[in-house]
Amino acid sequence: MNMIEDAPDQSLADLASHVGYEFAPSTPRVDPPFWRKGMFRLFVSHLATHRDLAASLQEALLPYGISAFVAHNDIEPTSEWQTQIETALSTCDAMVALLNQGFHESNWTDQEIGFAMGRGIPVFSVRFNQDPYGFIGRFQAFNGNGKTSEILAKELFDAYRKNKQTQHRMAEVLVLLFEDSYSFANAKTNVGYLEELEVWEPSFSTRVRSAVKSNSQVSGSWGVPSRVEALVKKWAQRGV
Repeated sequence: MNMIEDAPDQSLADLASHVGYEFAPSTPRVDPPFWRKGMFRLFVSHLATHRDLAASLQEALLPYGISAFVAHNDIEPTSEWQTQIETALSTCDAMVALLNQGFHESNWTDQEIGFAMGRGIPVFSVRFNQDPYGFIGRFQAFNGNGKTSEILAKELFDAYRKNKQTQHRMAEVLVLLFEDSYSFANAKTNVGYLEELEVWEPSFSTRVRSAVKSNSQVSGSWGVPSRVEALVKKWAQRGV
């Protein structure tokens, strides 16, 4: 175990195959059109009567690199809706359940949660007029009463970038956000998120350095280039 604990995924997969262990990836290698390219994929489970709330949250999450699937907004009227929902459930990185009154009585929302939990992805919930129940009571819950979609979006973003199950995926998203910084202030904010990361890939160092050279909003943001160099040096000292 000590010899293979740091082995790449492909090496472990090859070893598993060699000893006769058959497995399938937990997330199908498909790229449905409703997910934004490169973004964190979040399935929003909600009641049809609260679709406006889900749509507002979906919009508020975009600046944080989170592409949210909201069934009533993302499925074309001519599409087979159940197939599209199953595809979204099979390919999302996490789920958030908007717990309004009547949520527990809906067969569809409970099935969505069961599907996500069966995949082992994080299922967070936002309490409105319904408390977390059953298995989802074990997961992180947020109080949604009196909060705007923008506040909830920031809370979810912070939770996913720090959660052990999602921090690797969110690290990739944060590097992409930094590369696409659209203002001096945004570059400062994004490098701050990078500095808080607990995981790092070797390719990240090359990418953030390239962003300093190619993105004028990054290079021209006071202090950001030096913070990038300090960040790369920190991870290099850790062997990454």
